[in-house]
Amino acid sequence: MLDKRQEMLATEKIGRLLFRLAAPAAIAAAVMALYNIVDTIFIGQIVGPLGIAGLAIVFPLQIIGMGMGQMIGIGGASLVSRTLGAGDINKAERTLGNSIFYSVVIGIIITIVGLSNSSFWLRLVGASETVLPYAKAYFDIILFGMLFRICGMGLSQLIRAEGNARVAMMCMVVGFALNIVLDAVFVLALDMGVKGAAIATVISEAVTTLYVFHYYFFRDSSLKIHMKNLLPDRRITKEIMAIGFGPFVMTTGGSLVAITVNKLLVSYGGDMAVASFGMVHRSMTFIFIPIMSIGQGLQPILGYSYGAKRIDRAMQAIKLSIIVATIFAVISFLIIFFFPTPIMRLFTQDSELLAASSHAARLMFLTAYLIGFQMVGMVVFQALGKAIPTFLATTSRQILFLFPLLFILPRFWQLDGIWLSVPTADAMAFVLTLVLFIFQIRKLKRANYSVEPEKLPLMPEQGDGLKTGGYIGGVKTEDQTDIDRY
Repeated sequence: MLDKRQEMLATEKIGRLLFRLAAPAAIAAAVMALYNIVDTIFIGQIVGPLGIAGLAIVFPLQIIGMGMGQMIGIGGASLVSRTLGAGDINKAERTLGNSIFYSVVIGIIITIVGLSNSSFWLRLVGASETVLPYAKAYFDIILFGMLFRICGMGLSQLIRAEGNARVAMMCMVVGFALNIVLDAVFVLALDMGVKGAAIATVISEAVTTLYVFHYYFFRDSSLKIHMKNLLPDRRITKEIMAIGFGPFVMTTGGSLVAITVNKLLVSYGGDMAVASFGMVHRSMTFIFIPIMSIGQGLQPILGYSYGAKRIDRAMQAIKLSIIVATIFAVISFLIIFFFPTPIMRLFTQDSELLAASSHAARLMFLTAYLIGFQMVGMVVFQALGKAIPTFLATTSRQILFLFPLLFILPRFWQLDGIWLSVPTADAMAFVLTLVLFIFQIRKLKRANYSVEPEKLPLMPEQGDGLKTGGYIGGVKTEDQTDIDRY
């Protein structure tokens, strides 16, 4: 029968449900962003601008691990929420097992490849000889935690997909809160500089991963880990990768863009410009937390409703998410555009760096008010399992638009051209997402899914699939004809 989380996804009012799922995601994201800010503050105040530049250089390489985690997590989460909506618990658990397998294998591979020649990779992404010692000290230690980064990030998405936003939140809160405390110990108390920050990060990511596995083994998860499900399943793998590939390309494309930005910034503005970019990027992550959280709250609602053929609930969730996300995007734009200096002052007291980063922030946020719709649009495609729109919406900003703009605009406006490439790409990606979104919504409305709102979705008995009966509106049936009619 429906467990309490699936019943919540099936019947609770959309506004209340969206808040219930988005609020924990916002708290987790806030703690994550707070960690990034505190980490940068510690390094900026104790080590100085070169330490911040070192972290900014390493960040594109860290993004690769994040991209792998998102590919597995977003692809797996989309499949889990849709299969739970359709009542296929067995397939949802196979998805969980396969997600664990790929998280572990990919994490080990990245660690081995990265440690084989870390200096080469750092120079490749734009580390100058001045910044290289700081970047290498941080990067060599971070690589040892790559497996934990991918597992923690990916599997927490699957927890959220089953409707347990609170535990997904705690996965992030426990890790990042611990990271802040350990930063104070290793960086401040023990004066270990960037090495201390890296050690704190690896320990906290390991604790997050342990928390995730504790949930699946010992808590009330809707899904359980079975050894047989750890073996790769070709069909499950294809479905995970089809949806997750777009977010992976978007994230790793962000790595490619960040590498390009770092190299261009060194050419046009030096290490001071690289440090400015690192500070503004961390500020963007924090400012956009509410918008990202709305998307994370929408995903399980939309995926479950679509899997259960409840298009009425799906449309309500989409409309409300767009409105709320747009409001937050406008507020974010106003804060950064009119008050950048107080925010940048959190990272540094250096007057030159403060002025440079505040100017960069204003330019990079010029079209930030469009981000709300753009993020919700991407989540819609992911949750519905639409691979091609997902790929186009998630990759266009970084690859199709931003990357070429970085080589075009600086020819006219030098350093400002780099900053202006970001809002220009955002505006172009907004237009593309809007076109794809209109087409997908029209297609969704034409779908012949007419189910009375007051009915619960069909849920088969666990382990029985759809062959021997199930539950319709909470009433047990053994008649296959009834199920087919439903």
